[in-house]
Amino acid sequence: MGKNLLIVESPTKTKALKKFLGKDFVVEASVGHVKDLPKKNLGVDIENDFTPSYEIIKGKKKIIDLLKSASKKAQTVYLAPDPDREGEAIAWHIAQEIQKSKAKILRASFNEITKEAVEEGIKNAGEIDLNRVNAQQARRILDRLVGYKISPVLWKTVYKGLSAGRVQSVALRIICEREETITHFVPQEYWSVTAILETKDKKSFPAKLVKISGKDFQISNQKGAEDVISDLKTKKYLVDKISQEERRRYPYAPYITSTLQQDAARQLYYPAQKTMKIAQELYEGVELGDQGSVGLITYMRTDSPRIAEVAKKSAKDFIQKNFGTDYIPSKPREYKSKKLAQEAHEAIRPTYLEQTPGEIKKFLTKDQFKLYQLIWNRFIASQMAEAVFQVTSVDIEAEKYLFRSSASQLLFDGFLKVYQDVKEENGDEEEEFKLPGLKENELLHLLELIHKQHFTKPPPRFTEASLIKELEENGIGRPSTYAQIVYTIKQRNYVEAENRRLYPTELGKTVNLILVKNFPDIFEVKFTANMEEELDKIEEGEEKWVDVLKEFYEPFRLNLEKVENNKSKIQKLTQEKTEEICDKCGSPMIIRWGRNGKFLACSAYPDCKNAKPLDPSENGKVLTDKVCDLCGAPMMVKTSRYGRFLSCSKYPECKFTQPFSMGVNCPQEGCGGYLSERKTKRGKFFYGCSKYPQCKFATWDKPIAENCPNCEAKFLVMKSSKTKGDYLKCLKCGHEKLEPVETVSG
Repeated sequence: MGKNLLIVESPTKTKALKKFLGKDFVVEASVGHVKDLPKKNLGVDIENDFTPSYEIIKGKKKIIDLLKSASKKAQTVYLAPDPDREGEAIAWHIAQEIQKSKAKILRASFNEITKEAVEEGIKNAGEIDLNRVNAQQARRILDRLVGYKISPVLWKTVYKGLSAGRVQSVALRIICEREETITHFVPQEYWSVTAILETKDKKSFPAKLVKISGKDFQISNQKGAEDVISDLKTKKYLVDKISQEERRRYPYAPYITSTLQQDAARQLYYPAQKTMKIAQELYEGVELGDQGSVGLITYMRTDSPRIAEVAKKSAKDFIQKNFGTDYIPSKPREYKSKKLAQEAHEAIRPTYLEQTPGEIKKFLTKDQFKLYQLIWNRFIASQMAEAVFQVTSVDIEAEKYLFRSSASQLLFDGFLKVYQDVKEENGDEEEEFKLPGLKENELLHLLELIHKQHFTKPPPRFTEASLIKELEENGIGRPSTYAQIVYTIKQRNYVEAENRRLYPTELGKTVNLILVKNFPDIFEVKFTANMEEELDKIEEGEEKWVDVLKEFYEPFRLNLEKVENNKSKIQKLTQEKTEEICDKCGSPMIIRWGRNGKFLACSAYPDCKNAKPLDPSENGKVLTDKVCDLCGAPMMVKTSRYGRFLSCSKYPECKFTQPFSMGVNCPQEGCGGYLSERKTKRGKFFYGCSKYPQCKFATWDKPIAENCPNCEAKFLVMKSSKTKGDYLKCLKCGHEKLEPVETVSG
C-alpha cells in the first residue's frame, strides 16, 4: 500500500501540514464544499422524509477526481476539514465520493495548526460524527425550504430576484424594528445640576445633585432648574460622609467568534466578514521566514471560552517571566460558556505565546498584525491578575439637597498592563478629576452652580458589532454564521451602513413588512432561536433530524397555502396610489417596485403595460440649485450602486453627471477638487476627492463644512462612540467638538 492521505479544506494549510507529517503523508485540499443542493430546483424530496439530492458543485469535479485517485493509492485517508458542523458535512460528502477505494477512512480534527495538535488529531482520528452531519443537513434543508418557498412570494409582490433567508430575515427584522423605535421615539426633557465647590485650600471640584429631601427627583424644565439653583445659592455646603473602597476589575474572557467580531468592529473598524477572513489566514498559517508556514491562532469559529490546560501553563510562565509574580492570579482563570456552547472547541488564542505581535510584525500584513495583536493581548490579559482601584465617594449636604462626587484611583494595573477596552481608555467623567483631601463636617465654599439641559435618547442604531451581540444574546445563528448574516443583508441592499451604523433601506423595510405580516412565526426571534436549539439537539443525538423537519414543515405548508391565496392583497402593500392617469388607457397610475427601484406603472397591468420613471421629487431624486455645465438645466440627485451623484434633469437628452459634493473642498494643497460621497463595492460609504485618480485623498468619516475652532482647518468630520455619542473631530489637529451640526449639501 502507498502513503497516507490527509484531506483538508484550504490549500493554504497544506504546506505546514506536509512539514509536520513528513514523507509518509500526501496532503490535498477540497477547497471548501464539494457537494451541495442543486441551484435550479428544490433538491429535497419532501414526501420521502426530506431526502436531499446533492450534486457536485460546478468546478469541483476535477478536485473530486484528484481525491479519488489519491485515495486509491493510500493506506489510510484522514478527512480533516474544519472542526465544526460544516466541516463534518464536507468530510461526509468526500467520504461518499472516495468510499470505493480500499483505504481506511477516518475523521481527524485539529483545533490549531501546530505539530503537536496535528499529530494528536491523527492519533485520535475516528468515525465521522453523523449527528453533526445530520444537524448541518437539517440546517441546509431548512434554509432551502424557506428560501425556495418564500422567495417567490417576494418575486410576485415586489420584483423577481429578491431572497428571503431564514436567519438573515430575522436580522433584518431586528434592524427594522429598531429603526421604527427610533422614528417614533419622543424625547423627554430633563435637567441636571452640578455644584463647583472649593475647600479652604482653594482646591475646587464638581459634585452632582443626586437627591432632594432624601428622594430621587426629576427636573423637567428650565424653570424648575432655575428655582432649584435659586434656592441652592442660599445654602451652606457641608461634607456629610466620605467613603473609600477597593474595587477590582477582572479581565475579560479570551475571544470567542462573536466577541472577536465585536471588538474588531469597535476598535479596528473591521466588518465581520473582513475579521473572519483575516482570522482564517492567521489560523491556516503565515510564512514566518525560516520557520516556514506557522498557524498563529486556534480555530476561529467557536462559542466556548474554554482554555486548554497546556495553554494556561504557557500563559502563566510567560506572565511570570515578563511581568512578575504580582501579575499572576491566585489560581488559573476559568471562564463559563454560554448555554449550548460547543465545549469541544477552545477559545480563540495564540498557538505560540513566544510569537509576540512585535516579534513577528515584519512577516504580517497591517491587518493581520492588528487582529493578531488584539487576540494575543486579550488572551494574555485573560490569565492575568485583576486591576485594583480605590474609589472615593463624598456626600455633601446643603440642607435638603444631597450632592455626590466620586473619583477612582488606580492602585494596581493588573491585566490592564496589556489590554484596555475602548470604553476603559475613554474613561468615565467622574474619573477625569482628582478629589482634594476632605474631612467630614468640613464647610465648603460654593463657587458656581451649573444647570444643564438634557433629553432622553432613543436606543442607538445597530453597528455590525452590536447586531452580532444582539443575535448571539437571542440565540440566533452560530459562530460560523454571524459574519455571513450581516454580509448577506448588506449585499441584498436590504441594509446599508453609514458612519458604521446600519440603516434599513426602503427595499429592506418593504421586504420586512411582507415577511413579518405573512410569516410572523418563521421570521420571529424566539422561533428562530428555538430552531437553533433543535439543531443543537440533533447534534447531541437527542432529536432525529427528519422529525425536526416534519414538525417545522406542516404548519409552514399551511401558512404558504394561505399566503398563496392572498398574493394580490400582499402586492397592494408594496404599491402606492397616485393622481396620475395612464396616457395609453386612462387607468390610474401606481408606484411599483422594480429591479432598479420604484417606477410608475399602469394599474390595469397586465392588460396595459405602460410604465415610466417616477418624477424626480417622487423617487427621491431631488432637484438642486446647481445647473448643468452643458445645457444649463437644473441638476438632480440620483443614486447608483456606488452612492449618490448629480445628473442633468434633462437625461437622457443630456447625459452630463458629476460627483455629489459634500460642500467641502479637498484639503490637499493645490488640488482644487471637492469631497464627494461614494460607496465601495461592498456597500460602505466613504468620501473622496472629485479629482480622483489625480488626487487620492479619502476618508471614511463624513465631512462637515465647519471650520475647526482650534486650528482653522476648513472642515470637521462626523464621529460616533458609545461614551460620547455623535461628535465632530478635526483630522488636522484632533480637536473634538461634542455638539453635532446638521448640514445640507448638494
